Amino acid sequence: MRTKTTRKNKINVITLGCSKNVYDSEVLMGQLKANGKEVVHEEEGNIVVINTCGFIDNAKAESVTTILEYVDKKEQGIVDKVFVTGCLSERYKPDLEKEIPNVDQYFGTTDLPQLLKVLGADYKHELLGERLTTTPKNYAYLKIAEGCDRPCSFCAIPLMRGKHVSQPIEKLVQEAKSLAAKGVKELILIAQDLTYYGLDLYKKRNLAELLENLAAVEGIEWIRLHYAFPTGFPMDVLDLMKKEPKICNYIDIPLQHISDSILKSMRRGTTKEKTTQLLKEFREKVPGIAIRTTLIVGYPGETDEDFQILKNWVEEMRFERLGCFAYSHEENTHAYLLEDDVPSEIKQQRVTEIMDIQSQISWDLNQEKIGQTFKCIIDRKEGPYFIGRTEFDSPDVDNEVLIDASKFYVKVGDFCKIKISDATEFDLYGEPIL
Repeated sequence: MRTKTTRKNKINVITLGCSKNVYDSEVLMGQLKANGKEVVHEEEGNIVVINTCGFIDNAKAESVTTILEYVDKKEQGIVDKVFVTGCLSERYKPDLEKEIPNVDQYFGTTDLPQLLKVLGADYKHELLGERLTTTPKNYAYLKIAEGCDRPCSFCAIPLMRGKHVSQPIEKLVQEAKSLAAKGVKELILIAQDLTYYGLDLYKKRNLAELLENLAAVEGIEWIRLHYAFPTGFPMDVLDLMKKEPKICNYIDIPLQHISDSILKSMRRGTTKEKTTQLLKEFREKVPGIAIRTTLIVGYPGETDEDFQILKNWVEEMRFERLGCFAYSHEENTHAYLLEDDVPSEIKQQRVTEIMDIQSQISWDLNQEKIGQTFKCIIDRKEGPYFIGRTEFDSPDVDNEVLIDASKFYVKVGDFCKIKISDATEFDLYGEPIL
């Protein structure tokens, strides 16, 4: 029979899913630390909090597997308590309570005060932007808004995260100052939809004003934009990007598809012509901008012709960065009413075809960089290499710059000039210019 341990409580926070979840876990950990709790991130602890993802099938499966793993550890007496929070828990709480009852308690995405109370902590309102960062010390995510008001047919995020709510500029600037004081040099702005920022608070799209205020924060050298929606994009952001050196010439703008019939069914509020024109304006206003996008293939009703339109367009647009996902049929979304009629093997084949095209484009673009010198931030040392990034690359998803540690020394967390000596599809190799 298992008995409760007498060890001092150590809370282990486990993060699954996207950068928004990373941010939420960091806020939770900051609150716990401020309450005098011993807290670690993805290390050993006798109390476990799993911050789950519920976005698509693969993410849900990973979350369930992780929950089951720690419930098993609880049964074995390796851990004492298991709590589950985040998107999966928000979306499927009644089902999870029924199917995995050995979890001590489930919490949704807005239940932080209740979760803290169960962990023996008080929610401290005065901790404005204070959090325990889990990323390398030189960069941090800054969540500028929560939720989403867009009606995209395939997306369950509004079910899990609610309506769009912008954070006030003053609060975000204070958070940026706090991060800069800890050595953060790069802010990665995240939201479900950056494009919408400010409409609820300021009655206008106010991303440019926020960026101006963040750029004025001493110690911040790079500001990177993630997850902008194409419809209604505030073009004054591009004017600012061009003249403000702190704002990286980089934007992550998930476009999902380009066939007009699919875009209409997806309820994206745009067309192939409008999207192509928007990207043309991006490149005209900010020459050399790196555009990252994500695409969905295998959406209900996607014909061979629709897919061919998408393939041709990817070849034509030559995105600097691109990810592709197979459509996931999500309950309670508008698209769930449609027949999921593209077989899974066809979906995967289409993902492969798109990524093969992108791989060649990335190879070609990277070869052009050989001989050029770039300002890079050094994130870490891994094996025989120091690993850095240019302003055109975001952590975890984009190219990395590899520097041979047996020949050169660069300081992790610092910026340095790197001359590119070689390149593959998704990596650059370089030498520091002293």
